[in-house]
Amino acid sequence: MKYAFAKRVRHLQSSAVRDILKVVGRGDIISFAGGLPDDELFPFKGIEEAFSRVFAAGKGSALQYAETEGYRPLRESILERMEVKKGIKNYSNDEILITTGSQQAIDLFSRIMLGPGDVILTEDPTYLAALQVFHSYEANVVAVDSDDDGMLPEDLELKMKQLKPKAVYVVPTFSNPAGRVWSLERRKELVGLAHKYNVVIFEDDPYGELQFLKDETYVPLAALDDGSHVLYTSTFSKIAVPALRTGWIMGPYQIIRMMSQAKQANDLHTNSLSQQALYQLCTNFDLDGHIEHLSKVYKERMEVMVKCLTHSNLSGMSFVKPKGGMFLWIELSERLNTTILLNEAVKNGVAYVPGEPFYAGIAKKNTMRLNFTHSSPETIQKGIQSLVTVLSKNVDEQEHFFV
Repeated sequence: MKYAFAKRVRHLQSSAVRDILKVVGRGDIISFAGGLPDDELFPFKGIEEAFSRVFAAGKGSALQYAETEGYRPLRESILERMEVKKGIKNYSNDEILITTGSQQAIDLFSRIMLGPGDVILTEDPTYLAALQVFHSYEANVVAVDSDDDGMLPEDLELKMKQLKPKAVYVVPTFSNPAGRVWSLERRKELVGLAHKYNVVIFEDDPYGELQFLKDETYVPLAALDDGSHVLYTSTFSKIAVPALRTGWIMGPYQIIRMMSQAKQANDLHTNSLSQQALYQLCTNFDLDGHIEHLSKVYKERMEVMVKCLTHSNLSGMSFVKPKGGMFLWIELSERLNTTILLNEAVKNGVAYVPGEPFYAGIAKKNTMRLNFTHSSPETIQKGIQSLVTVLSKNVDEQEHFFV
């Protein structure tokens, strides 16, 4: 039968990462592809005790329907944590919404703000799943020229003037995929331009607490705003466990209210049992100590990956050493196409994500993203050795892989 799908489904695309994970899951492959935390480091005891406390407090209420905005004690706990840890203090309990992961926050925001042809500005490269969402609502995604310090203010202002965007989407701290950390000056300039041209900023910060250099401070855009122009979203997936699928978004009341109404039509509310367990985890477990341990382990793994790549002396390779987060972004010889090379890499027992899907503008096909958080140091060494073997071979045979 030929099914009469809605016209908008033509904009739906499968995630490159999910497609790769299906392939590597079928064999003995070392995968640097997924953005996965290490399941061996999950706070098993803390999670178990958190659920036990929830049931001890009242079994009936824990299993009942709940309000769309989220479990109020958890919202209050997040607001307090964000003020202490991030300096974000411009939002009230009515200006935070608990979501099914931060991915849902991106979708709900897009649902209420973006229509066909509406412009949203992004970094280039940027989070590929956000690009998927924006395109699914038929938005016009426009890349702003960027460097390692963030968006270039001249190009950003020019595009705000000319294109009158609905929003700017950014991941300014340990970005996915490039691992960038915006300078404070660029952060202030973005917030200032948002006020000047009345543009909403969507700040995505899933990795901000996985910080490797403890003597540095990265101020969220939301802490530089007065609460009128910045929405800030984050998640427990990277600092606790992904399976609970719980994130949050904070922002201006009118926007959060509309997102709440859209969420009612989507899933009524985020898993209330998970929310109550996370509240218990936040209040009765040393979450900060756990995050500090994660950051230490992930930093060690990042250092191993960087050392292996540096010692490979691969011709034409460049990267910026991450200061936090989960990813290493690599640029290779301009004649290498990482999308084409992926199949060969998988045959040699290693997988990565080609850089092409992360671009809103003209893609650099000689780029790739590597995840260092889900593999042991020994596995990283073995996997990078296999990857370098494939890349070295094809650098020497570039005529077969012209971009």
